[in-house]
Amino acid sequence: AASAMILFASTVNAWTTGSWDISQLTYPPACALLTLALSMKLGLAPLHFWLPEVLQGTSMNTALIIVTWQKLAPISLMFMVHNSINPMIMLIMAMISTLTGGWGGLNQTQMRKIMAFSSIAHLGWMAGILTLNQNILILNLSLYIIMTAPMFLMLKYTTSKTIKDLTTMWTTSPQIAAPLMILLMSLGGLPPLTGFMPKWLILQELVTYNLAPIATIMAISALLSLFFYLRLSYIAALTMHPTTTKDSNKWRFQPKPLTTPTMTLTMLSLLLLPVTPLFCP
Repeated sequence: AASAMILFASTVNAWTTGSWDISQLTYPPACALLTLALSMKLGLAPLHFWLPEVLQGTSMNTALIIVTWQKLAPISLMFMVHNSINPMIMLIMAMISTLTGGWGGLNQTQMRKIMAFSSIAHLGWMAGILTLNQNILILNLSLYIIMTAPMFLMLKYTTSKTIKDLTTMWTTSPQIAAPLMILLMSLGGLPPLTGFMPKWLILQELVTYNLAPIATIMAISALLSLFFYLRLSYIAALTMHPTTTKDSNKWRFQPKPLTTPTMTLTMLSLLLLPVTPLFCP
């Protein structure tokens, strides 16, 4: 449906202006159609309905690809046509997405659905900055991929599909439980960690453009997301399963999957905040 809308938007634009060039969209209805189509591909609210269900029905590897690699193409197109996009439509969708991502994740028990709503909230922040500052958009996308990838890899290593599965993590894989807790804090955007950087820069940019009310709503919605990240970190690292696992020495053996990429991305997810001045002179 989204691909058909993109074709329809370019056809309508060519029909009215005579140009097929996607970077020269000038007809407002075509611009609005293209924005909606790309938002559906990304999973921005209120067109997010497919993302949690699809993620829940796939394996961890496929879910990782859907929430990271699959976002590159729609965001590249949005980056190309950012001059044609109506800023108000994007800002409204950004607010709805950050709120939906926060509210939706609160009552979930499935890890993939929680990560889907987390993805919707992060994409809301990207949509908010898209029409104002494209450099911050690319920075936010890069950091989002750096933080989300190790999260999914850790869930895959520990075969944690529900919140209940996380309770055995400290017993069986303490080396993963500790970084996971801090990684969740980074995804929530707490200050000394990398995840604070994009939120800080985006809020600063919104206030610069006199959009303080939108910045306030988005900052408050980040608290909703932070709540379920805190809940996950508490369950993963600070609680034990009521019935302790019989095999308590899984972590003593050499892990089968390669752990270097996960640990490298985790370190980047935690320690990049001090380099912020390099990105915003």
